[in-house]
Amino acid sequence: MKFEDAFQYKLIYIFSIDDAKHRGRLKIGETTLTTNRPANDLPPNCDALNAAAKKRINQYTQTAAIDFTLRYTELAIAGDIPFRDYHVHRVLKKYKTTIKGSKAKEWFKVDLDTAIKAIAKVKRKLSATTEPPDEFTFRPEQKEAIERTVKYFSKKGNNFLWNAKMRFGKTLCALEVVRQMKFATTIIITHRPVVDAGWYDDFKKIFHGTDYKYFNKETGIHAKKNFVYFASIQDLRGYKVVNDKSNLKKKLPVFDMQWDCVIVDEAHEGTTTPLGKNVKKALVNANTKVLELSGTPFNILNNYGDNVFTWDYVSEQRAKADWDVEHFGDSNPYDELPKMNIYTYDLGKVFNYIDAEDKAFNFREFFRTRKGRFVHDRDVKKFLDMLGNESDNNYPFSRPEFRELFKHTLWIVPGVKEGKALSEMIYNHPAFCTVEIVNVAGNGDSDDEPGDALDKVRNAIENYDYTITLSCGKLTAGVTVPEWTAVLYLAGGYSTSAASYLQTIFRVQSPCKIGGKVKTNCYVFDFAPDRTLKMITEAATISPKAGKTKDGDRAVLGELLNFCPVIALGGSQMRYTADKLLRQLKRAWIERAVRNGFDDNSLYNDKLLRLTDLDIKKFDDIDARIGSAKESKNIIVNAQGVDNEKRETSGGKKTKSERTPEQIEHDKQLRRRRRAISTLRHVSIRMPLLIYGANVPLGEQITIDRFAELVDDASWEEFMPKGFTKKDFADLMQYYDPEIFIGTGNEVRQLAKKADNFTPSGRIKEIAALFATFKNPDKETVLTPWDVVKLHVDSVFDEKFFTADKHILDINAKTGLYPLYVAYKIYRARLGNVKESQDNFNDCRRLWDMTVAENIFVICKTPMAVTI
Repeated sequence: MKFEDAFQYKLIYIFSIDDAKHRGRLKIGETTLTTNRPANDLPPNCDALNAAAKKRINQYTQTAAIDFTLRYTELAIAGDIPFRDYHVHRVLKKYKTTIKGSKAKEWFKVDLDTAIKAIAKVKRKLSATTEPPDEFTFRPEQKEAIERTVKYFSKKGNNFLWNAKMRFGKTLCALEVVRQMKFATTIIITHRPVVDAGWYDDFKKIFHGTDYKYFNKETGIHAKKNFVYFASIQDLRGYKVVNDKSNLKKKLPVFDMQWDCVIVDEAHEGTTTPLGKNVKKALVNANTKVLELSGTPFNILNNYGDNVFTWDYVSEQRAKADWDVEHFGDSNPYDELPKMNIYTYDLGKVFNYIDAEDKAFNFREFFRTRKGRFVHDRDVKKFLDMLGNESDNNYPFSRPEFRELFKHTLWIVPGVKEGKALSEMIYNHPAFCTVEIVNVAGNGDSDDEPGDALDKVRNAIENYDYTITLSCGKLTAGVTVPEWTAVLYLAGGYSTSAASYLQTIFRVQSPCKIGGKVKTNCYVFDFAPDRTLKMITEAATISPKAGKTKDGDRAVLGELLNFCPVIALGGSQMRYTADKLLRQLKRAWIERAVRNGFDDNSLYNDKLLRLTDLDIKKFDDIDARIGSAKESKNIIVNAQGVDNEKRETSGGKKTKSERTPEQIEHDKQLRRRRRAISTLRHVSIRMPLLIYGANVPLGEQITIDRFAELVDDASWEEFMPKGFTKKDFADLMQYYDPEIFIGTGNEVRQLAKKADNFTPSGRIKEIAALFATFKNPDKETVLTPWDVVKLHVDSVFDEKFFTADKHILDINAKTGLYPLYVAYKIYRARLGNVKESQDNFNDCRRLWDMTVAENIFVICKTPMAVTI
C-alpha cells in the first residue's frame, strides 16, 4: 500500500518538432515529478527530469503521431518557490507565434539559448521576492459564470445563483461582476464572518488602481458610491428592522442604503430562516441585483430555473484532464487544483460501537466523555495506536513516509468535550509527540466561529513541522488552510448532512506551494464507509436511493470515481467502481429497510413521482377503506437533514404568482407522492411478518409479483389492513422497487436462518431482535417484553388452565421464551378462526410435551405473526 505523494516538483521542459510547420519554434511546457530526492540533486537535463518530461509530452503527441525532440529540462524552482511555465511565457511574449492548424497557442519563435535565459530571468526575479507575482487570469468556466451573470442582470432579472464547488474562485468572480456592472453600492452578507479577510484580499486584486473602497463593521462606510461593504448576517439580524424581538432599536445605516447589488456568500446557510429572509428583504429593493454563492445549495436550488451557473468537481477535473487534448500542452489553468482521494476504514469491524438507528459507527458513543475523560478510554487509545504506531497497516500515520505526506491535517470530532479529551490524549501519545495539537472545536455552530481560530492554525503551521487541527464545525467552510493535505472524519454517520460533509472535505483541496513543490493530491480518511458512499452519490447529483439509479447516472458516478477514487481499506484494499459502490449502497438501504420494519421510502420506485389523477383516485379509494399511516420518524435524511421531498420544496413559501408552472407541477407531484406513500406504508409494514412466515424454500426468492400468492388467505386476512384485498395489492405493487423488495425479503429470511446456528438461548435473542423490527399497528403483538407478556398471560388464564403449566411458565421466565399461551395462539391461527376449547388447548399442550430445548426451537421457528 502506498499513498500518492501530496506534493510534487514542477519542472519546465522545452521541445521542438522537426517539420515545416514547427521548424524554428520551441514549445515550453511544464509537468510534475514525484521523488524524495532534494532539489539540488536534480540538475538540468538529468535522467529523472527527462523521463518525466517525455512521459508528459507523449500524452498529447502520440495520438497525433508526432515525433519530437526534447531540448531542455529544469526544475521550476526559484529558491523554495515553485513557478509555472506561464511565468516563462510572459518573459518571452514578444517571441510568441501561432502555427496554422495547431490547437496550441504557446509556441515561441526563439532559439534554445534565449529560452533558457528566460527561465533564469524568472528565477532571479522570484528569488528576490517571497512569492510569485500576484497575477491571475480567469479560467474559461469563471469567464462563463461572469458573462452569464452580467448578461442576465443586464437584460433579464435580478436574482442569480452560482452552484459552484469550493475552490472555484467565487469571491474573485463575484467582485468581477461588480466591476463589470459598475455597481455603485454593493453589500456582501454571510454567516461566516471569518471570510472577511479573504474577500478583502480578492477585492484588492479586482479593484487595484480604481477608486473603489472596501468597508466592514470595524471601518464603517465612508463613501456614497463605488464601495463594497462586508457584513455578518448575525450582526444584521439583531436589529429591530429585522427582528421584532430584538432589543436593538437603533437602525444601522446599511438598512437605509439603496443597494445596487447584494452578494450572499454561503447562501445555503441560514438564508431560508425567517430572520435570514428578513435580512435580505431589508436590503433588497425592486432594482437590487442579488447574486447567491454556494458550493452546496441543495436547500435553495428549487428557487431558481435557468438562472443558475453550475460547476462541480467532476467538471473541474474533466477540464483539467482534457486541457492538453484541446490545447496541445499549453499552460493548464487547472493544474494547481489537487486531485481528491477518499479512503474508508470500517471501525465497526474493530470496535463494537454501532448505532442502532444509523447502523454506522457511533462516534458520539466511542468518544463519549465523563468529567473530561473518555468513558471508553482504552478503545480510544487503541484507535490512536492503530493510527500512529509504526506497523504494516494502512492507517495514515502508521509509517514514516505516511507521516511526511500528512504533516498538517484536519480532524473532525463529534463535539467540544470530545475535542478537548482527544487533544489531551493525542498530546500524551508517543506516536504524536512531535505534533502540535490545535484544538478549535467549538459548538459547531457557524454563528460562533471566531476569526482567531484561523490565526491559531496558521501560527501553528508556521512554527511547527507537524500539526493536527481538531474541529467540530469551525474552519469547515469559507476559509482556506493551504497546508492541510488530509481530513480525518471522526464524527457523524449515515445521515450526516451532505452539504456539511462536502464543504468540509473540500477544505483540503486548496492549492499550495511548499518547499519548492506544489500540492497535487489531497486525502479524506472516512471511518463510516456507508456514509462515504451515500455522500459520493449525492456529490454525483444522482439519487442516493438503491434501485433508483439509471444507466446515465452510473456513467456520471463512474466519472466521479475516476477523478475522485474511493478506496476501502481493511485486510486488503478495494477501489470502488460505480457498480461496486451502488451495490454496497443498495446493501445499506436494504439493511435499513429491514431494521425499520419496511417503514422506509427506499422500497418504492420513481413511478410515485409521475402519478396521474386516476392514480390518486385509486389511492384515495383504498384510503377510504383501510386508512393511511403517518410517515415514519426513521426516514433517511439528505444533505440538509430533511427527506428528499422536503428538500425539494424547501426554500420558503411563495405565492402561486411567484412560482413557475414547472415549480407548481413539481410541488404537486411531491404532495401526491407523500399521500401515496402514506397508503403504501400501511401495507408495507405488515410485509416482513408475512415474509418470515411464508412456506417458501430459502433458496427461492420472494418477488413482489409473487408475494400475494405465497401468503395464505387466513394470514392475509389476519395481518393485512381490514378491507385490503389481494386485488388491491395487485394494483399497488407497481410502485415497489422489485430489487429492494427481493433484497429486504431475503435479508429477513437470512436473519432467521442465521439464528438456527446459535444455541437455544442465543437463537431466542436473535429472533427476538428480528421480531422487534416487525410492526402491526392493529394489534397488541407478542413482540412485547417478557414481563408484560406474563402479566397478560396471568390475566387471561383461569385457574384450571394455568395450574398444570406453572412449571413450564417458570422455565419460560428464566429463558425469556414466550409462554405456552402464545403457542396455543399460534396453533389456533394455523387451524384457522376456530372456537377456543379445552381440546384445542390440550392439542397445543401435546406440542409442548417435549424437552425444553425442542420447545424453544418449535415455538421460535413458528411465525410470530400471532397476537394476543
